[in-house]
Amino acid sequence: MKFYNINDPSEKVSLRQAVLRSLSGSSGLYLPEQIPVLPPTFFKNLKSYELKDTAFEVSKSMLGDDIPLNTLEEVIGQAFTFPIPLRQLKKDLYVLELFHGPTLAFKDVGARFMAGLFTWLVRGESREVTILTATSGDTGSAVANAFFGKGGIKVIILYPSGKVSEIQEKQLTTMGGNITALEVNGDFDDCQSLVKMAFGDMELNAILNLTSANSINFARLFPQSFYYFHAMAQLPENKNPVAISVPSGNFGNLTAGLIAKKMGLPVNKFIASCNSNHAVSDYLSSGIYKPSQTIKTISNAMDVGNPNNFPRIAELYNKDHVMVTKDLSGFWYNDDDTRRGMVELYKSFGYQADPHGAVAYLGLTDYLKNNNCTGIFIETAHPAKFADEVESSTGVKVSIPQSLLKLKKLRKNAVKIDARFKDLKEILIQGSI
Repeated sequence: MKFYNINDPSEKVSLRQAVLRSLSGSSGLYLPEQIPVLPPTFFKNLKSYELKDTAFEVSKSMLGDDIPLNTLEEVIGQAFTFPIPLRQLKKDLYVLELFHGPTLAFKDVGARFMAGLFTWLVRGESREVTILTATSGDTGSAVANAFFGKGGIKVIILYPSGKVSEIQEKQLTTMGGNITALEVNGDFDDCQSLVKMAFGDMELNAILNLTSANSINFARLFPQSFYYFHAMAQLPENKNPVAISVPSGNFGNLTAGLIAKKMGLPVNKFIASCNSNHAVSDYLSSGIYKPSQTIKTISNAMDVGNPNNFPRIAELYNKDHVMVTKDLSGFWYNDDDTRRGMVELYKSFGYQADPHGAVAYLGLTDYLKNNNCTGIFIETAHPAKFADEVESSTGVKVSIPQSLLKLKKLRKNAVKIDARFKDLKEILIQGSI
């Protein structure tokens, strides 16, 4: 499989190059030259598959020519040691829970798969690899956990100061070892911009062996497709079309779902459920894409004014707005709406959702008002990671897992920097000496 630069389709690279570079020199994202369609036998057997079986079959179809199948099986076996259950709330309404991994957020799926694949790809590298990644909340902790202690790999995480939850911050600033956290005076878009500038800096890349582990890297994004197939495997037989609502910020999660659909996943419609950062929702309504300044919300992992993965979505549909909207609808909600969603979920179903899951629920219910579908919404984080907001909204105490209680006692260790590339570059170069 070759991967091409969506900014310059003439540039084609191998899986190894796409993963280790993350981003082309022209800041173009990589996509596979072809998206394989899974055979009918896969879908015939899907309901009998465990998560690991599904992940193996899907990744074999996409990556099987580039990685030995026994290695792929090993990567998957080590990555997916936790369940991803589909829970029914009422007839034709389901929630897919992605928070049962070690950091209690959906990013564990992509990060753990990527860590295994990455370790295999860099075998024999003479230079230490530096993973540079921006996070709006959960990516940083998942990447830190997945890559902690991996030999020959250093991880540097940029996060926006004051714009992640206390628990999220503790998860990405208390590991030490080969993990370094940089607290940036700015928002997520600033962090993301700094990372992109680092990849485009020739001097820096001559010194460091740089790559990324957020969803600009196809190896982090692609594994997220597995759980959409796994959701369908768990769904009881029904004749209704299926709609899946995805809480969306940087749009990696949703892009993976759309790739799954192009591989044959029988989902009628995906729903981009956004918070007050709604450039993509506006595009779906108007056909005009206009990024904006990031707005801080209580669903902070979605606080992205200029989503990295929107160009990938546009590319998947040849930049044809009509074609995009055949597969994708969009809604957006402010913080008051989000709190209303958390309250409604608890009062109606006794279900405690975090703010991101509540946004996805609202998007799904609005879509279902005019469409007769079986609906699934994605719950991306354990409510305990946003306990203060969940409790103040619902008036109900959140049970805090022991792993998070231990974190509260740990001391934060982060380097503060301004959102200036020269400051980041200086730190990276000093760290390499």
